[in-house]
Amino acid sequence: MAGSRADNGERRVTARRSDREEGPKRIGVLALQGDVREHVEILRRLGVEAVEVRSVEDLSGLAGLIVPGGESTTIGKIMVESGLLDGIRSFFYKGGPVWGTCAGMVLAASATTGERQPLLGLMNALVERNGFGRQVHSFEKDLEIEGFEKPFTGVFIRAPFFEDVGPGVEVIGKVGDRIVAAKGENILVTAFHPELTDDARFHEYFLREVCGL
Repeated sequence: MAGSRADNGERRVTARRSDREEGPKRIGVLALQGDVREHVEILRRLGVEAVEVRSVEDLSGLAGLIVPGGESTTIGKIMVESGLLDGIRSFFYKGGPVWGTCAGMVLAASATTGERQPLLGLMNALVERNGFGRQVHSFEKDLEIEGFEKPFTGVFIRAPFFEDVGPGVEVIGKVGDRIVAAKGENILVTAFHPELTDDARFHEYFLREVCGL
């Protein structure tokens, strides 16, 4: 895959699943910028303790982490400054499940076609940032998602897509030939914003299929 790499210089990233500690089921939401409140509200509605993550210390004891939509370059810069870029990588490689939505999908990728920016590099994929256009090109579309019995309405706002994925990545949703949802070991990404709908199925999917709750 062509494009700039994540700062760790790796294109292929394979997560290791480890046994997670027993205890309260706490899911973190990276709270640096973006759609934090919306994710928190859905998690609480599902009976899960939601933790707003602003420092490396906040990652302790989490059963999973959501990296929300927002501005990926801004979130990436703050992650570098706060130590969370390396902190989230460490969380992930120790078996911590991660879900990236929109900007979170960009940050999760191992490479981007655009200008160099901080990336977590958690998924072996090449991402096209703002691949569906600018804010004025926002749209909603019913998506056929692998494992979902009924279509899921995707809300696309300055949305990315994956141009290519490598080994270990399972594509679970597309718009045409553009990859907009994928999963791997310990990780889920969506180009759209499930938190901006009343449909909690993706949050349930993350908790069940990725976090094992």
